[in-house]
Amino acid sequence: MDTIIIDGLSFALPLFIMAIGGIYSEKSGITNLALEGFQGFGAFIGALSAVLIANASGIDVQNLFYVSLLFAMLGGMGFSVIHAVLSIKFKANQVISGVVINILALALTTFLTTQINALVFGAASDKFRLGVSERFTIEGLANIPVIGAVFTNVYPFEVIIIVIAIFAWYLLYKTRFGMRLRASGENPHSVDAAGVNVSKIRFSAVLISGLLSGLAGMCFAYSISANFSSNIYMGYGFLAIAALIFGNWRILPTLVACLIFGFAKSGGTFIAQSMALPSSYTDLFMVLPYVLTLLLLIFFSKSNRAPRALGEIYDKGKR
Repeated sequence: MDTIIIDGLSFALPLFIMAIGGIYSEKSGITNLALEGFQGFGAFIGALSAVLIANASGIDVQNLFYVSLLFAMLGGMGFSVIHAVLSIKFKANQVISGVVINILALALTTFLTTQINALVFGAASDKFRLGVSERFTIEGLANIPVIGAVFTNVYPFEVIIIVIAIFAWYLLYKTRFGMRLRASGENPHSVDAAGVNVSKIRFSAVLISGLLSGLAGMCFAYSISANFSSNIYMGYGFLAIAALIFGNWRILPTLVACLIFGFAKSGGTFIAQSMALPSSYTDLFMVLPYVLTLLLLIFFSKSNRAPRALGEIYDKGKR
């Protein structure tokens, strides 16, 4: 049971922070299917910065964890500019833009990783090896039955994500910026009438989604895969989108959805390992979060209400 909780949280929290990025973008009115690409490219930049600094300075790459997180956030935010420019500046179809960005990120990072490994490190590899982040246990609290697992073998990024999530909740619901952002996704013309630049609000929201997605991608790289590779693109961005839809574009219900997905994933792995099943059957259990996603969307999506202006190209002259 403890293993399910520990591993479930380490998967659910990065998924949650990526979903928060999606909430920011879609609450402002910009449909964002590009979370997958943002997290992958952000993780690429974070991993690349870590291995280059480690190679130049001799520092163990695992000791550059916080540096890689920072660069991953900047990388994800920088890559999200593409979606923001296409959707806001050039008024492109937002769904198509998101899909194209996901494909571009996968192809670009795979190519660059292979080339950089060959040219800089002289290795024929399509991944950057990072290792697994160290964990810590909060003594005393870890001894509490059942919930003690929450405080056992905690990744440092889990604490970082919780702090950022609290700040993101406050920013979205308790500040003037958050009010304007939410209004931009409901009635952008009223925001414009109040003298606020809707395009700037939406642009900022997309950048925030890229920043948070980059953080999530780097967390996955340092926990699930222990390296950066195409394994980062495992559909986690689409799971985050499903979670925010299930959560009705609200942060706290989205957390619940992410926890469900996280425990489904860790529970499936635990069952497969407990039954000592062959790897082919283990892979079968790994689809549990995705099956659960389909079921949740089937039964709950009808009662959800998306932001009214979601996906609509804002035309200042239209009323």
